[in-house]
Amino acid sequence: MEVMCMVSCGRYTRPHFNLLLLIILQFGLHTVDGVWPLPQTFTSSAERYPLSPQALYFVYGSQSAAQQGCSVLDAAFKRYFSLIFPDYTSGNGVLRFSEGKPFIIEVSVDRDDCEGYPNEDSSERYNLSVCAGQASLNAQTVWGALRGLETFSQLVYEDDFGTYFVNKTEIDDFPWFQFRGILLDTSRHYLPVKAILKTLDAMAYSKFNVFHWHIVDDPSFPYQSSTYPDLSSKGAFHPMTHIYTQSDVRRVISHARLWGIRVLPEFDSPGHTLSWGKGQSDLLTPCYSGSTPSGTFGPVNPVLPSTYKFMGRLFKEVSSVFPDSYIHLGGDEVNFACWKSNPDVRAFMQKMGFGADFTKLEAFYMENIMNITLALNKTSIVWQDVFDYHEQRSSLSVVEVWRDGCYLCEVRRVTKAGLRVILASPWYLDKPGPTHNWARYYTVWPLAFKGQKRTCVLWLVEVVLSAVVFVSIGKAWFPIKYPPETMCPHMRTSHFAFTTPFTSLC
Repeated sequence: MEVMCMVSCGRYTRPHFNLLLLIILQFGLHTVDGVWPLPQTFTSSAERYPLSPQALYFVYGSQSAAQQGCSVLDAAFKRYFSLIFPDYTSGNGVLRFSEGKPFIIEVSVDRDDCEGYPNEDSSERYNLSVCAGQASLNAQTVWGALRGLETFSQLVYEDDFGTYFVNKTEIDDFPWFQFRGILLDTSRHYLPVKAILKTLDAMAYSKFNVFHWHIVDDPSFPYQSSTYPDLSSKGAFHPMTHIYTQSDVRRVISHARLWGIRVLPEFDSPGHTLSWGKGQSDLLTPCYSGSTPSGTFGPVNPVLPSTYKFMGRLFKEVSSVFPDSYIHLGGDEVNFACWKSNPDVRAFMQKMGFGADFTKLEAFYMENIMNITLALNKTSIVWQDVFDYHEQRSSLSVVEVWRDGCYLCEVRRVTKAGLRVILASPWYLDKPGPTHNWARYYTVWPLAFKGQKRTCVLWLVEVVLSAVVFVSIGKAWFPIKYPPETMCPHMRTSHFAFTTPFTSLC
């Protein structure tokens, strides 16, 4: 630290130091090639320019649609200043820096979407040009500008003497995939809001743009519903300390917006709902042992009108709380044993002409739930199980592939049906395996299947942190950060999203 101060304050004046500096300039030229993910086009030279925290300025371009007062970019300027100069203290701070020559980062965007939310159609393309005394960042949207600011922050480096530099650089970049996310399971392992916010920060550093919030499941129901408060008061691990209030949810969504990250909620049913039944009577199916109720419960009861009334009210609330136009409805791993044991369910099956095919009963249920969300102007995402047994596939929109086996075969089937797909299968971080065996996440070719790939949108690659015991956010980010670079069609860049650790949506 003292060395930094001595250099920046000009206290080294001996001729020997000048000679040393000349040697460094001649033989120690530095270029940065560690931008993550690697941009589409990236040209950098050894010509470099010193940066000083007292002489670096973020400004809006004169022709920019967004100007001072833009909440997203104003916050980003402050945030990235601290990221670029992590040791800088303003005012009477301990560290001292020479002012140096001014360096201006001029940001221009074509559209003023400062007060909105990122969505599936948001452009994240940007162009970044760095030359003497300035950097020009141009993007169509503020979300693209955020990605460009992240790239600029990664271009800055510090030499051994505490001086910050950035090299002459030209970058044109855009993501291959619209949906690049992380799935976080907060039902099996409740995470404090602060840990979720740190996860969002880390996502932005790698340009992930979707937080898939698997917020409830069998073990607990931490989402505090204003419409049905008993769901969390009776279904959470603890009704006071292990819940997410409406204020907590708004805080997460607001934080995510400033990073250019969408928040995708998942309320999985009809399976994975044991915690729901603790706070909502008659929602789950009573299981039978012979002709007598066993006292246990199975999936959501699909034969009662009250079920759909409940779901309609719950999803109306969820749709108002979460602004994203997509909602994940789950639909995976439904155990039919309880349905088979229940005489009322069997009678309903015969009435509907389903016979003994319980996949048809589940399809009936999911069709009703998708109609509810469609009426709320939400597009549904479902796990692949729904696609596999659903005969009326025209009602489906996005399918998430998560099962093992020939997952690319499933991707091909989904895209052949004209649907978009999220590939999650290869990237579950909670799967057993040798310690630090991250190689398997790097050897995935998600587009290595026959078919009309160009007719689909490989939307999302998602990292799934489901049954992972979250001891350290940082440890989880080691495998998350790097696989995308190996998964892109051209291998040079891959802006994927991750759902089941990593998922790609076609």
